[in-house]
Amino acid sequence: MNPGLRAERVSWSPGGALVLDGVSLAPRPGTVTGLLGPNGSGKSTLLRLLAGVLAPAGGVVTLDGDPLASVSRRTAARRIAMVEQQADTQVELTVADVVRLGRVPHRRAWSPASAADEAAVRSALERSGLADRAHRLWHTLSGGERQRVQIARALAQEPRELLLDEPTNHLDIQHQLDLMDLIGGLDLTCVVALHDLNLAAAYCDQVVVLRGGRVVAGGAPGDVLTAELIADVYGVRAEVSRPGPADRPHIRFLGTVTG
Repeated sequence: MNPGLRAERVSWSPGGALVLDGVSLAPRPGTVTGLLGPNGSGKSTLLRLLAGVLAPAGGVVTLDGDPLASVSRRTAARRIAMVEQQADTQVELTVADVVRLGRVPHRRAWSPASAADEAAVRSALERSGLADRAHRLWHTLSGGERQRVQIARALAQEPRELLLDEPTNHLDIQHQLDLMDLIGGLDLTCVVALHDLNLAAAYCDQVVVLRGGRVVAGGAPGDVLTAELIADVYGVRAEVSRPGPADRPHIRFLGTVTG
């Protein structure tokens, strides 16, 4: 049996436009995998296929070796949680109310929250550093706090796989680092789409680089994030340094590739 969540040569082509073309992904359990690539490379689409929000036109997404399409929605929702780029609501919900939404897959319709539900909510709030803001209204929070709430909601699902679509977008540097510290400290299989290559190098155990809907490279950040790849995929000249053989790479951007 293949453990965990996998994509095997998946493709997606709505209206005949090829968005993903034969992409495979097999994140190691308990690690953080970064999805990298320029805008339009297929990162968000791949996450939605892994979450079961979209169905592949070709290939298959599997959960513990079974096609995800054959797994019940409730079972999949208990195993896989997804945090989108942005979430909003016009309803005046508290932080705790939003996090409680993560318990929906574990409850029967119209049934009240159980002691186990409330324990999971409290744990998720504590793990995400939001216990003191449980009664704050969602719309009064900063962007970084809202992202933490969405991760807390996902943690309340008690998943084994967590998918995050560019969770650091629109956050200042401090909140980006705080959020990646939180993600990196979770004992979950995390797949996270990122734009910032230095964040990916610092926090991801492995990275997969997409371009034009295809995988062009995959492996440890120090092996994948070379100056040559960055120039080829992003059209940017870069200097990649590593203080020691076991250290993670640091990227300094020098300008766009010309000629």
